[in-house]
Amino acid sequence: MKIFINGEAKNLQNLKTIADLISFYELDIKKVAIEKDLQVITPDKYSSTNLNENCQIEIVHFIGGG
Repeated sequence: MKIFINGEAKNLQNLKTIADLISFYELDIKKVAIEKDLQVITPDKYSSTNLNENCQIEIVHFIGGG
């Protein structure tokens, strides 16, 4: 399945949900915000939000500092 992550086309197989994507990229859900097709997805919806062909995913990483 082809999806776009931060504007870059990726061909990913066997990923069905946002939760699968997070697991695949080993992301810390406490340090990211995810948007799918211009809609912010809250962490409680990661397991129930399906990925589909050509969907647009934006992942923002939060980085602390001072």
